[in-house]
Formats: sequence, structure tokens, C-alpha cells
Amino acid sequence: MERLEYLAKSYTQAPWRRQLQLIGLFLLFLVLAALIAGIYLNVSAKTAIIGRDIQAKQRMIESLDRDIEDRTARLASILSVAEMEARARKLGFEQVQPEQIVYLKLPGYVERGAAILAPYAQKTVVSAPVMPAEYTESLFTWLRRQVPFTLSRLSEARP
Repeated sequence: MERLEYLAKSYTQAPWRRQLQLIGLFLLFLVLAALIAGIYLNVSAKTAIIGRDIQAKQRMIESLDRDIEDRTARLASILSVAEMEARARKLGFEQVQPEQIVYLKLPGYVERGAAILAPYAQKTVVSAPVMPAEYTESLFTWLRRQVPFTLSRLSEARP
């Protein structure tokens, strides 16, 4: 019995060794938690940076859209009829009356025909495919026709 107690005492761990194991286990969980928190913070930081970049790009797109719309509006005002007439008068042009227009006839000049922008619409008649009569017959009708014919052939056959 003493030998059994001696073996039990020799295999039991000292209290300080148990405390070191518990401290090591606690530190392991603490390091794992810090590692997970670090990964989470890294992913969150990258996501925030990408989100800010997207917002900056959207603001730049909106600014460019406004610039394009502003330039389009200015071009429309420059090309308006009133503005074009004012610039033409400023350059010395005058409005011509229809009776003041003189047309010159040149020998050998062949007038161009009208431009055809789209082909003429022609009505096309689509013909329906014609099915042979054999394909319009039902299976039962075909069997009714074939059974008497087959029976008559079988009765003629003799071994």
C-alpha cells in the first residue's frame, strides 16, 4: 500500500506547476483573442479606406458630370438661333430674301438623288410548313389501321 501512495505522490504535480499551467493557458487564450482582434481591426481598417476611396471617386464623378452639363449648356447657348444671328450680323452678313437668291446652272453637273436612309418596308408572307398526313394521324388511329392488316398477314403465314 505504501508503494501505491508513493507512486500517487510522485505523479501528482506540485501546486506551483499547476499555477504555471493555468497561467500559460490563460496567456494562450489572451494571445489568441488579441490575434483575432488584430485581424478584425486590420480588415475593418482596409474596408474603411476602400469605402473612403469609393466616396472620393463618386464625388469626382459628380463633379465631372456637373462640368459636362455646364459645358453642354454653354454650347447650346452659343449655338442658339439668336446668338448665331447676332454673330452673323456682327461679321457683316445680311439676311437674304428669296427673290435675291440666284441659282447657277452648270453644264455637266448631275444632281444627287435623295438619300435613302432605310430600306423600303416590304410585306413578307410567311408560309406555314405543310405537314404530311402521316404526321397528323394519332397513334390510336394508326394502330386501328395496322392491326387488321397485321392479323391478315399472320393468318396467311403457315409453318
